[in-house]
Amino acid sequence: MTPNRWISVFLEAIAAERGAASNTLVAYERDLDHVSVWLGDQGSDFLVATRTDIEAYLVHCDILGLSRATRARRLSSIKQLYRFAFEEGLRTDNPAVQITGPGRDKRLPKTLSTDEVDRLLIAASAHGRTQHDRLRNTCLMQVLYATGMRVTELVSLPVSAARGDPRMLLVRGKGDKERMVPLSPPARKALAVWLAARDAQDALAQEKGKAASSYLFPSRGKSGYLTRHAFYLLIKEFAVEAGVSPDKVTPHTLRHAFATHLLANGADLRAIQTLLGHADVATTEIYTHVLEERLKELVLEHHPLADD
Repeated sequence: MTPNRWISVFLEAIAAERGAASNTLVAYERDLDHVSVWLGDQGSDFLVATRTDIEAYLVHCDILGLSRATRARRLSSIKQLYRFAFEEGLRTDNPAVQITGPGRDKRLPKTLSTDEVDRLLIAASAHGRTQHDRLRNTCLMQVLYATGMRVTELVSLPVSAARGDPRMLLVRGKGDKERMVPLSPPARKALAVWLAARDAQDALAQEKGKAASSYLFPSRGKSGYLTRHAFYLLIKEFAVEAGVSPDKVTPHTLRHAFATHLLANGADLRAIQTLLGHADVATTEIYTHVLEERLKELVLEHHPLADD
């Protein structure tokens, strides 16, 4: 097998063996293509590259100004590829095995206060040129905050998941793993209203000979559903109208807010791990640190002796 084929075969393997999500595969391919091009410019490739070559590539990434997180991810991709190559007998050694990465920046995730979330929900319900758009926007935000879903999980929800006024939604997450997430009363109401409006529009489209959509949030784009990018732009518009800094508002920020607010109100960490679909509770534990930081801020802002 030529080194140029390594990436595609590696991606096929992790898709089949680990059930890697499409976004994960795209990220691996992008990173490894970048490495392959750089090695080619040096007159090398994956077959003959040495530890020195890989370390030189990481230095190159640093010179480019790539963040520690990006460099750590690139090295992780290289390590995964060479582990696969070694196990498949494509190489008799693993030149990346002893390389220590730059590590990741230990930054706490941005979150939002309950007041900021309330303002975003109100803004979403009033945003849109038509009543149809406003109902969709209300449903998107209510369901996102009620469940803490990843944005891809939300926008690609099948309409079948919303039938029958569900108390819980079945979500297919990373690695095709399924989990159940409960819906709050406001989210159930928004979902029911949106579903009626969506079905009415779908029926009109079918009368014109168009196929029915299988998605809860359909679109005319290639994917058939509202894209992550489109929703990202929408939520920035909600932030502006809500008087919340757009810099701190993304779909993922609502996921962080969901977890942080649950924890602040006494929810069990293991339960939050299940709701978020985290494979390891250590990932969920970051929210305990977010809460600790928020409590420190409250003391410094409101304690009568804080200014002494």
